[in-house]
Amino acid sequence: MTSTAPGSRERILARIRSAVADAPDAPQAPRDYLDTHTPADRITDLLAENLADYRALVHRTDTAGLPALVARLLADRGARTVLVPPLLPDAWLSATPATVTRVQDEPGTSAGALDAVDSVVTGCALAIAETGTLVLDAAPDQGRRRITLVPDHHICVVRTLDQVVASVPQAMPRLDPTRPLTWISGPSATSDIELDRVEGVHGPRRLEVVLLTD
Repeated sequence: MTSTAPGSRERILARIRSAVADAPDAPQAPRDYLDTHTPADRITDLLAENLADYRALVHRTDTAGLPALVARLLADRGARTVLVPPLLPDAWLSATPATVTRVQDEPGTSAGALDAVDSVVTGCALAIAETGTLVLDAAPDQGRRRITLVPDHHICVVRTLDQVVASVPQAMPRLDPTRPLTWISGPSATSDIELDRVEGVHGPRRLEVVLLTD
């Protein structure tokens, strides 16, 4: 026979509802606080400093210099294959030699196949200066989340004029919460109880960020 007696949870909730039944509505919380303490002319430099503090490698260039820089970063890494999101601008890899094979992400691509790729190049949705964070939202110039988590080397291009914000409160209204957001602060790293740092466990061991200045 099933008991109909209320359990502890129901009794406690009933008491709470009874106690607050005649309570006035809670006042609106004030929202007039500052959403950043970073001067506008310091945002890009602060982003670079915090990315470097997380052991990301930071580079700066303009649009004209981007293809050569990406080609050099791939060469320095010894990359023979590079994973390319569906709508990555062709110009970004225009200086990369034909000996570096471009790999397209397909729905049936396995994790093992992604792990065999040397590098991946993507854009981003936003970068947050005060936390040194890159936010990716799986837009066509970024590709699916997994392509930035499995390969060991990630080159991420950030447009400083329109993709860098000072703080998390400034970032949130610009992000779509229904999209798969990936927040990246430096290369993947973890530490055990002895504080021995190990990189590359949950994502790329080497993260290179290119700040595009025009």
